[in-house]
Amino acid sequence: MISVQAWADAQELWDYQQMGHEPRRCSVAIGLGSHDLGVADVTADMYHRGLAPLIVFTGATSRTTRDVMPKGEAEHYRERAVKLGVPADAILVEPQARNTGENITLSRALLEEHEVSVDSALLVSKPYEERRSYATACKVWPEVTWVSASAAMTLAEYVDSMQDARLVIDMLVGAQQRLMVYPEKGFVIEQKVPKAVAVSYERLRGEGFTSRILQTTASRN
Repeated sequence: MISVQAWADAQELWDYQQMGHEPRRCSVAIGLGSHDLGVADVTADMYHRGLAPLIVFTGATSRTTRDVMPKGEAEHYRERAVKLGVPADAILVEPQARNTGENITLSRALLEEHEVSVDSALLVSKPYEERRSYATACKVWPEVTWVSASAAMTLAEYVDSMQDARLVIDMLVGAQQRLMVYPEKGFVIEQKVPKAVAVSYERLRGEGFTSRILQTTASRN
């Protein structure tokens, strides 16, 4: 049973992750691989709205996707986007990245290989990782103007789509931890963390929402 307080704390972290960027036309849309095919849906929608002439889907597999996405996250995203009407020749696939930093680094290399000039990019992620993805992209490829995007869902709607409330809260806590510890590792740019967010994070950790917590901050994922 998840307490009323835990739900309120989860909402605090969810709201903090939302960057609130207004979508605008960019050089490319980059969909970050994960278990969530909704990322591919949002990226395809951005293409159809004329917000990007080209898509890059990036991602290998992880312990949470190797069984459901055996071809790799990026390839499954590509297939989804094509089914949604995106032309196959408007999609580049980067199949090797295993963390957000590699998503950006390897996507950059792929775009340079195809001689695509990039000064701005739509960065499409899961809703609960907008801010961490943005902070990573700004660190790894600072010359680009990044515009964050994700599915327009409430926390309740996302929980309903996942059918696992505890896992969603665990993922929120894990994303928040990384935002707080990664700047000193040089993985992301610093993000100001409001006191209310820090308190909610610590309270959720104390209540055991820790399955996605890094046991050592030396690694990156």
